[in-house]
Amino acid sequence: MEMRQERELEVYRLLDSLGIAWERWDHPPVATIEDCEEIGNKMGVPMCKNLFLCNRTHTEFYLLMLGGEKTFRTKEISKQIPTSRLSFAEAEYMEEYLHISPGAVSVMGLMNDKEHHVKLLIDASLLEEEYLGCHPCVNTSSIRLRTEDVIRVFLPAVGHDYRVVNV
Repeated sequence: MEMRQERELEVYRLLDSLGIAWERWDHPPVATIEDCEEIGNKMGVPMCKNLFLCNRTHTEFYLLMLGGEKTFRTKEISKQIPTSRLSFAEAEYMEEYLHISPGAVSVMGLMNDKEHHVKLLIDASLLEEEYLGCHPCVNTSSIRLRTEDVIRVFLPAVGHDYRVVNV
């Protein structure tokens, strides 16, 4: 029997309890969206690029979900939110708020953000996809979920809203 980390099992338990269908693909550890593209192709879904960001003063934190082919431009997103210049947040905040390590950032981590430190930003083009691919809080597996289930069931269940941005 393969060993799964507790943080991964917690994702599956929550999804099951919410009645959200999911499919899992196991793979070697991946750290970049380029590594994930092949997995996404096997899954038949776009793998989300998930960026953990913060403002200049480290008082506001954001999880930005965008398509893997898109390029993040700080100035564009900062204007849309609006906030002071965005940058990548340190791994310590990622672990503290989302219980995720670099390379495994995912919308699923919002289930651990009980105090709502992190605001979710979703690129408009992702909302047009029937399915999304993401990590279940570890980078050795990927899951496929219906976009509608993430938006209408998962996010309300974990008490998070989202803001649509255009990347």
